[in-house]
Amino acid sequence: MSVHLQREIDRLKKNLLSLCALVEEQVQMAVRALLEREPELARRVERRDLEIDQREVEVEEECLKALALHQPVASDLRFIVAAMKMNSDLERIGDLAVNIARKVVTICSQATMEIPFDLAGMWQKTQRMLRDSLDALVNLDARLGHNVCARDNEVDQMKHEIRRKAEQLMQQDPGRIPVLLNLLAVSRNLERIADHATNIAEDVIYMVEGRIIRHGSGE
Repeated sequence: MSVHLQREIDRLKKNLLSLCALVEEQVQMAVRALLEREPELARRVERRDLEIDQREVEVEEECLKALALHQPVASDLRFIVAAMKMNSDLERIGDLAVNIARKVVTICSQATMEIPFDLAGMWQKTQRMLRDSLDALVNLDARLGHNVCARDNEVDQMKHEIRRKAEQLMQQDPGRIPVLLNLLAVSRNLERIADHATNIAEDVIYMVEGRIIRHGSGE
């Protein structure tokens, strides 16, 4: 690897990890706004979304520049290709954090009610998946990447349980339907964040092992 390419990859990794930290903080703030009923915190999440969009564009431009100028091969090429895909996943997670924040603002304007599901527990599982996928990236740890992928079904199951309970509560008390629908939307967004964390973990596996395991291929 040339010195210039190494410098480009080091800068790319640094900027990608910076975006990771920002995105994770956005989701944390959105969920805290829900659990603590803080609509102003949710609005802050919305205002910060532009920064994530700008950083996503910058990382993509760095990837394209490295491909065009240095024509990397083997592991360097895999890293840059995976970085582009991760960059897209991180931007989508940022969008999902904004979706949650907007639902929080709506929920806070509706009648006060206790959250009848374990959204906090679902967030904890999702957060661990996201953090572990990022740790797998930092350490190029394919084993941890596989572990993250294996946990995706747990979050899916929690979403199904929340949906089942929400439908039951809607039948019992139709007046709660608006709030319950918004809480269901939050659970869907958390499940999608877990999906994107899984995508990142799969890209780490691709970087390290050179295998594409998405959709069950390469198993």
